Amino acid sequence: MYTTLVKTLENNILTITVNRPDKLNALNQQVMQDLNAVMDEVYQNQSIKSAIITGAGAKSFVAGADISEFVGATKEQGIALAQKGQNIFFKIENSPKPIVAAVNGFALGGGCELAMSCHFRIASENAKFGQPEVNLGLIPGYGGTQRLVQLVGKGRALELLMAGNMIDAATALQYGLVNYVVSQEELLPKAIGILQTINTKAPLALKGCIIAANAIFDEKQNGYATEVNEFGKCFETLDMIEGTSAFLEKRKPNFKGC
Repeated sequence: MYTTLVKTLENNILTITVNRPDKLNALNQQVMQDLNAVMDEVYQNQSIKSAIITGAGAKSFVAGADISEFVGATKEQGIALAQKGQNIFFKIENSPKPIVAAVNGFALGGGCELAMSCHFRIASENAKFGQPEVNLGLIPGYGGTQRLVQLVGKGRALELLMAGNMIDAATALQYGLVNYVVSQEELLPKAIGILQTINTKAPLALKGCIIAANAIFDEKQNGYATEVNEFGKCFETLDMIEGTSAFLEKRKPNFKGC
């Protein structure tokens, strides 16, 4: 039971909705705890093939962190808070199952960081993105400085980080921060449609794609070597036999995830 999230599972797609619309779905410690727990469910529940993260209401995906929780915190408490947030967002980023952010409105501060930790993002036309932490005398702490550079490049990222400005959905699309911009009404159907296609693919191959793509940003790994290893591991799967057989027999494959 989650106090700040609403979840629905349909056709193997889990939709996770941050449900604090009166607070523009701001991230407090309870939301973070619930996100951590629901990600455990994504990892462990075999009925879940992929997931969507979105926010309740039409105004906001997640408008940021709950700043009231920062007041009076020490350096050590700030470090612990950031490390906890990074660990939860790493769990999203490294999920073996695809996770898409459906950004419906404001994605600011921790909300932008949450969206960036997903494997890709789809935005509604009224979406706004930004890392305005400098306006509070802070910097992003949940991975925002790193993922924003990865997604939009150093120059654009540093301008957004240092000016603290918001960008609209069209600019986010131009920058490569989001894959698509659609109307509010089309947002979840678009995300579901893409995941329905992805869900027909071999689950272990999808996992391998995520591992290999993430490796390029991990200084402890050689991305090409990771790709070679994940490629090789595919040859040990029944899904690879099924996929190649189906291709040669000119039929659709029936993947089992093994």
